[in-house]
Amino acid sequence: MRLVVQRVKESNVKVDNKIVGQINKGFLVLLGIKFTDTKKDADYLVRKLVNLRIFSDENGKMNLALKDVNGELLIISQFTLYGDCKKSGNRPSFSDSAKPDIAIPLYEYFIEECKKQISVVQTGIFGAEMKVSLLNDGPVTLILDS
Repeated sequence: MRLVVQRVKESNVKVDNKIVGQINKGFLVLLGIKFTDTKKDADYLVRKLVNLRIFSDENGKMNLALKDVNGELLIISQFTLYGDCKKSGNRPSFSDSAKPDIAIPLYEYFIEECKKQISVVQTGIFGAEMKVSLLNDGPVTLILDS
């Protein structure tokens, strides 16, 4: 499982020109699921994500976690995070990305586990053509792998 985490002041996702998920201060999370991923991978990354200390404390140091600042989550499925561009051609291979029968249950599990710890969790729509907007804070962008 792979996450791209961006600290944001605000973010939203639209499908068919309608906002389907929107947050204020928090993390925009792009979630990629590999064909070998399990709930154990999701559990590990949920723990890392909600405890990731990348918000500034009163001294301006990155010392506060999402929970500490009442931060919100916007989680977007993104199979392209497992795109492999190492081959000689220019078209990425997505053979490591999980197919929907594996990815959808893990995506939903990940979201439910996040909701147990964070009060505001918004999402996009799995498999939809989405338009994601964000006001990056910092910018701070991290990649987490299970």
